[in-house]
Amino acid sequence: MKLQRKNGLRATALGALAVTGALVLTACGSDDNAGGTGGTGEKTSAASNIKCDDAKGKLPASGSSAQKNAMDLWVKNYMAACSGVEVNYKSSSSGEGIVAFNQGTVGFAGSDSALKPEEVEDSKKICKGGQGINLPMVGGPIAIGYNLSGVEGLTLDAPTIAKIFNNKIKKWNDPAIAALNKGKSLPDKAIQAFHRSEDSGTTQNLGKYLGKTAKAEWPYEAEKSWPAPGGQAASGSSGVAAQVKQVDGAIGYFELSYASSQSIPTVDINTGAAAPVKATSENASKAIAAAKVKGTGKDLALDLDYTTKADGAYPIVLVTYEVVCDTGNKAETLGTVKSFLTYTAGDEGQKVLSEAGYAPIPAEINAKVRETVAGLK
Repeated sequence: MKLQRKNGLRATALGALAVTGALVLTACGSDDNAGGTGGTGEKTSAASNIKCDDAKGKLPASGSSAQKNAMDLWVKNYMAACSGVEVNYKSSSSGEGIVAFNQGTVGFAGSDSALKPEEVEDSKKICKGGQGINLPMVGGPIAIGYNLSGVEGLTLDAPTIAKIFNNKIKKWNDPAIAALNKGKSLPDKAIQAFHRSEDSGTTQNLGKYLGKTAKAEWPYEAEKSWPAPGGQAASGSSGVAAQVKQVDGAIGYFELSYASSQSIPTVDINTGAAAPVKATSENASKAIAAAKVKGTGKDLALDLDYTTKADGAYPIVLVTYEVVCDTGNKAETLGTVKSFLTYTAGDEGQKVLSEAGYAPIPAEINAKVRETVAGLK
């Protein structure tokens, strides 16, 4: 009951965001929350601990739609604290965000997968004297959402999920699904599988999970573009979620916040643990807590364990990175980038994640993020 109530609160809050999202990205800070000066001489919010410091003007950013709901809340809170500063995050896709970053049109990009070596090399043209680095900022589960009339509490495992999205299992009453859901009446209905139409870090993270846990059924490299035949495409996590919500017999993948906000039921994953694991931010945190930093220098790219069988650890997770220059950030946006990311990586910003259905970054890693942000040039 406690979990249901918590998810209900999240859905209500995120539903309200859908109405106000457009206003959040363009509104200026309220006079009521105008920054004051703290005892250290730093400009801070009267209503929070957000330090506006050298923030000024407009900060364009774009990328991952996975973090949209978190970013909407962050931008709203930050702009209320830092009067006269405008942060405009365009939710598109990880691929588009990195392209924009390497073209020099944004102050930072959001990506659900770390920069590739060739992307790092491209970034050196924009980051004068430096290069693009990955700062883990948002964690959370990739939920497998479904719409199947009369069926509640669906359980699947990695090989079955792989076969569904690889167009090998085509009916909901397939024996493989039935074996994982004994006692449930599954309809003789066609499966309508939806995937992302554009390059997506969410797609890549799902591919990493399936490649690690169901290689025989998912023989594809983990790339941002959808690799499998069949299925239907939709734009963004919001587009996939909307299709699943509307189509009886549908299944798709998207961040938990999209499922929560639209009351879409999600699949429990049979990982081999004592019991199937639900898609919750708490369960994703258990998996992300085992992540190790694989990046070098100031780069904080993470190595996630998609094969975990720990009790209560939800294995289909992603971490969204904010991509910035370690050195060579544009002078006109550097102050705002550092101020904004200091907030998002701080205790206040990370607390917002839990409230919105995401998972905070583990404290040890997050401390490194804050240290790196402070040293950006």
